[in-house]
Amino acid sequence: MEIKAGPILATIDSPADLKKLGREQLNQVCDELRQYIIDIVSVHGGHFAASLGVVELSVALHYVFNTPYDQLVWDVGHQAYGHKILTGRRDNFYTNRKYNGLSGFPKRGESEYDTFGVGHSSTSISAALGMAMAAKYKKEDRKSVAIIGDGSMTAGLAFEGMNHAGVADADMLIILNDNNMSIDPNVGALREYLTDITISPTYNKFKDDIWKALGKLPVGKTFTREMASKLEHSIKSFLSKSSNLFESLNLRYFGPIDGHNITKLVDTLEDLKKIPGPKLLHVLTVKGKGYSLAEKDQTKWHAPGLFDKITGEIYKKKFDTPQPPKYQDVFGQTIVELAEKNDKIFGITPAMPSGSSLKIMMDKMPDRAFDVGICEQHAVTLSAGMATQGMRVFCNIYSSFMQRAYDQVVHDVAIQKLPVVFCLDRAGLVGEDGPTHHGAYDIAYMRCIPNIVVSAPMNEAELRNLMYTSQLEANEYPFVIRYPRGEGVMPEWKTPMVEIPIGKARKLKDGDEIAILSLGHPGNFAASAIRNLKADGLNPAHYDMRFAKPLDEETLHEVFAKYTKIITVEDGTVVGGFGSAILEFMAQHNYSAEVKIMGIPDRIVEHGTPKQLYNECHYDADAIADVVREMMKDKITILG
Repeated sequence: MEIKAGPILATIDSPADLKKLGREQLNQVCDELRQYIIDIVSVHGGHFAASLGVVELSVALHYVFNTPYDQLVWDVGHQAYGHKILTGRRDNFYTNRKYNGLSGFPKRGESEYDTFGVGHSSTSISAALGMAMAAKYKKEDRKSVAIIGDGSMTAGLAFEGMNHAGVADADMLIILNDNNMSIDPNVGALREYLTDITISPTYNKFKDDIWKALGKLPVGKTFTREMASKLEHSIKSFLSKSSNLFESLNLRYFGPIDGHNITKLVDTLEDLKKIPGPKLLHVLTVKGKGYSLAEKDQTKWHAPGLFDKITGEIYKKKFDTPQPPKYQDVFGQTIVELAEKNDKIFGITPAMPSGSSLKIMMDKMPDRAFDVGICEQHAVTLSAGMATQGMRVFCNIYSSFMQRAYDQVVHDVAIQKLPVVFCLDRAGLVGEDGPTHHGAYDIAYMRCIPNIVVSAPMNEAELRNLMYTSQLEANEYPFVIRYPRGEGVMPEWKTPMVEIPIGKARKLKDGDEIAILSLGHPGNFAASAIRNLKADGLNPAHYDMRFAKPLDEETLHEVFAKYTKIITVEDGTVVGGFGSAILEFMAQHNYSAEVKIMGIPDRIVEHGTPKQLYNECHYDADAIADVVREMMKDKITILG
């Protein structure tokens, strides 16, 4: 089904076309852009509510600024759909997040208008500042604008960027898109601070007039612009605490203004473009604006999947038989079970309570489960602090987000040998979110740290058993449990929990000549391949290793003594990961075998469905079977 843009939007192939329009036409452009996003996402999927909330801002920015010469840096990228449609990608926007299609996030290789690749939050201010400082050095009259959500402002990197911007004397604008949401509702003192600004009648009445009044003062030899600026700052500070946070960092604060008033946005941006130096514009928006259901339930409509745009029905697959749960839901239910029996258990997540399913515990035990905002470093060290007092903390962070807290894992947890449990959700290839979100590296970056256990369950029962094992008093180590996005393999998943000896593998099947050593969920791919190989007369052994660290050396001695051909399979990078650990063991003990490592290749893997990416990266069931056949081709020939 072809989806057509509105009559004005259909004529906009670049911001240059947008600039040809009169201001009186911008409201219609916004209406058509909003409708086009609704039409496309309802049929093809993708992130939804965030981009609806910044339609007017997207139009105003490209209308006022000379993009791409002027640099727009979008934070995270959930909000950049309107930007993409206005910058030459309207007609192929239906390929968004699809295999070999447009990225769901800004991407430098995709368009000159995408000035900085994003996926993780809170990078925009630092990146835009770097661009502004470079422009100043090159004596270019180039504007740099960072568009950052209030949820992203909670991260330390955003404050580091603002702290430097205030003294860098570079011409940049920070636009604070304040909708009180990230994916879930925002938390913390910053949210309350911004709310104070929003509802302060004294300050809001005054702020609209102060620059007009100062502009009429007799600036000259006895009253300089520097004096006017100091007077403005003093009066603002006297009237309200509202501007102190940003202006104490030497950022000129403007706002808050209505982010859905396109005329006000254009006028304000035109004025700010003329003011040099670092400044911040506070814009109030509604996530999901223009689609009533998304406005009412912003978390649900962050990325709803396919839906009927008229009725709002979100399409769900229907099955005749019970289906396996998502791994995240097994985590969410299991931590509650464990916490009901162990009053030392706490749950912590950085801004992903719904995505990790920790919200289940937050609802049932609000005094023992916490969303700390987009603050991965804080989440890890907070967990470490609680662990020093005897608490058993399950710190749930997406695998790719854990990269941001690596120093804390090393210094605050591992060196001190604190038994924090790191549940790394979205491990491996995550699908349509692409390279910024793939959890490709955690096996490699965790297993090189002393004093740490690195594990991966093959199914839901194993996840429950690893969670149970990790919280036992006998475990004295930091404990990593990594598991993928999406469904497991066990419809009847709520099995009794039992302790797993740390570092102990399990032999699933004996075999002849060749053995498959799998880690985590890809063990199911291996099991499927083994079933399919029966028709070829091949009989591989299969070991679910469970642990990348410590390795089960007793089992590995058995494997290398018996089998001359070995395949390792993992949902992680082949460089330095589980397969590398097996090669290290082989070399250390002077074994000789033909070893094939299967996993995520040493390159950036783009977006697509998990099934497409497993196939591309050549470690799905068919690929494993092909490698077995290749390694055993002499036997197949003899049998033939």
